[in-house]
Amino acid sequence: MKKINLIVLFGIIYISSISYGQDTLSLAKVDLWQKVADKNLQIKIADQEFKSAQADYRQSNSLFLPNITASHTAIATNNPLMAFGSKLNQGILTASDFNPELLNNPDRTTNFASKIEILQPIINTDGLYGRQAARAKMNAYSLQTERTKEYLELEVNKSFMELQLAYKAVAVLEKANATGAENLKLIGNYFKQGILQKTDLLSVQVRVNEIKNQLQYAKSNVQNASDYLAFLVNEDLAGAVYKPAEGLENTITLQTINTSLSANRKDIQAMEQSTEAYQKMLKSSKMTFLPRLNAFGSYLLYDDNLFGTNVKGYVIGAQLLWNVFDGYKSIGKMEKAKADFQKAEIEIQQYKAKSQLELNKVNRQLHDAENKVSLSMLDLQQSQEAYRIRSNRFTQGLEKTTDLLESETQMFKKELDHLQAVFDYNYTQEYLQFLTK
Repeated sequence: MKKINLIVLFGIIYISSISYGQDTLSLAKVDLWQKVADKNLQIKIADQEFKSAQADYRQSNSLFLPNITASHTAIATNNPLMAFGSKLNQGILTASDFNPELLNNPDRTTNFASKIEILQPIINTDGLYGRQAARAKMNAYSLQTERTKEYLELEVNKSFMELQLAYKAVAVLEKANATGAENLKLIGNYFKQGILQKTDLLSVQVRVNEIKNQLQYAKSNVQNASDYLAFLVNEDLAGAVYKPAEGLENTITLQTINTSLSANRKDIQAMEQSTEAYQKMLKSSKMTFLPRLNAFGSYLLYDDNLFGTNVKGYVIGAQLLWNVFDGYKSIGKMEKAKADFQKAEIEIQQYKAKSQLELNKVNRQLHDAENKVSLSMLDLQQSQEAYRIRSNRFTQGLEKTTDLLESETQMFKKELDHLQAVFDYNYTQEYLQFLTK
């Protein structure tokens, strides 16, 4: 049974060494953001959303530019009116064509017409406000894209620190593993000498196995953090892991941050632009009750042969169009636009209040995190000193094995807690900067 346990233990250690002994790719924080800016999929999606809004805005150029169409139509008819009109357009009418018999029962007549038509808007007030709404929407997407980049910068920094923390945890647990192995060897010798009981040896063995298990989880966290960073930069690690070029510091740098909500935040500006777009759409819906003025013109070519140009003519004019009543459609559209605009105003008011609430919360979290770092450092120093004293007393036979194990466990736990506290403070500080940009 003892041989089987040894084989299982060595197997776990071997698998652990394989899973962690994979290729590592050095990754510097200064290079990471450039990769994200160039390759991140979320940024690419935001860019395409902006381009879509930009294309909507460009469509509004039709308010100023003419609409030009060209067509060629071929017909064959014996309809009295169309046959007479076709001959008239072709300029081939003769006195005999006015014969009532021919007028009522014409022969088959063919007509080929080429037409170039131009429609030129002159005054379309509703369209002008619609264009302004499209521009505001485009600006909103531009600002939202910038805010997306700022958020991803925060997310990248957080993920990079998580990778640093994962490597630090591995280093701490490897140190704990080495310390546990030394204690196991020492207690094993004491057991052989009959100084300690077998229960003491078993307790140390259980502790060593726990550390190995924690170490394996820590190494898995390294892979998880690397995979997420690879997702952010849209790269395939192919089983490798990233290794940060810079290690996680165990101290913090205090900074003074303005904790007031900035009106220049890109997301708030984007919502303001979106609200403006709804306002312009409301004005556009009101302007539909005003008349529109448009000019038109066409140049026509008629012949009885395909693509012929025997007879030429033109038509030019202007149209003042006033939609007096369309069955409540325009009124309903205006009421909907008004409701959308008022909803947007309420939403931005709510968003600002919620953002200020989040800002106040994170500001308090930063002070709590600062206090936690100070206390965790003190706890770490005290636990290290306590372990040193207990270790010395244990070698002198003045401490129990359980007390030594408890002190060792406490020391490494406090070291991990301190690293986590430093991570929490640094991330909270960056998050607060993100909220106040």
